[in-house]
Amino acid sequence: MTLKYAYFPGCVAQGACRELHQSTQALTQALGIELLELKKASCCGSGTFKEESQLLEDTVNARNIALAESLKLPLLTHCSTCQGVIGHVDERLKAAQQTDPAYLEQVNGLLKQEGCSPYQGSSRVTHLLWALVGDFGLENLAAQVTKKLSGLKCASFYGCYLLRVQDQLPFDDPYNPQSMENVFRAVGATPVMYRGRTQCCGWPLSSYATESSFRMAGGHIQEAIASGADCIVTPCPLCHLNLDSRQPEVEQVIGRSLGLPVLHLPQLVALALGISPKELGLDRHVVSTRPVLEKLGLLAGTR
Repeated sequence: MTLKYAYFPGCVAQGACRELHQSTQALTQALGIELLELKKASCCGSGTFKEESQLLEDTVNARNIALAESLKLPLLTHCSTCQGVIGHVDERLKAAQQTDPAYLEQVNGLLKQEGCSPYQGSSRVTHLLWALVGDFGLENLAAQVTKKLSGLKCASFYGCYLLRVQDQLPFDDPYNPQSMENVFRAVGATPVMYRGRTQCCGWPLSSYATESSFRMAGGHIQEAIASGADCIVTPCPLCHLNLDSRQPEVEQVIGRSLGLPVLHLPQLVALALGISPKELGLDRHVVSTRPVLEKLGLLAGTR
């Protein structure tokens, strides 16, 4: 049976991290997973809408979920922040169906005013990581590998939103997660454990406490390097921005050269399926991915 999802790409993956959108499409096509993009969806708010109004956050994301419900599909995102925000709204509104139907009626009333379908609670919100682990299955994933990533030491960076925003976390332990590491093993790579893998990357601080944000990111990268990592792999584009795109600025703040490549989760998995680095956008990173590709014997189309 073909897996099919209503695809919520989010903002960053179609802007600053276009390689994430690119590699997600390449990976899912290779695995036979069908994505129907929700082109009318709006930004989840990245956790900021609720600073103004929880009703605003709930209504905006009830609409996003309702778009998936209209397709009778689960909503899939590849952004940990989107997963945390939309997934938590979904939990809250499903609970409201039983405990506070008047609130849900208020949300749906606002959607009706805008000509939108009501939230019904008939779908689920899932991250690409959970789709690979729980829906597609690690054994099936391992069977699709054509280029084992043998010898590559990968440090996961889960970030905050994927692990600690929702009340119920599928397929993992929020305090000692293993799903990323299990994906690494399935594609032949070696997981590297270090303290910072479940901590905040510092992105939420970056607009008003930039130095603190960069010191936070620099500490995580240094820990990963000290643990022997060849790269960091993250399921969150906002974490990727702070750890990769801003790594040169991080180096200036901490006074140390780093140069550790940071890969998006679908890029890593897709490499093991034989998809070319160029097709996965590995030439778009600020920190060169060349050391990773050299270790794997894959250099075409990268700097």
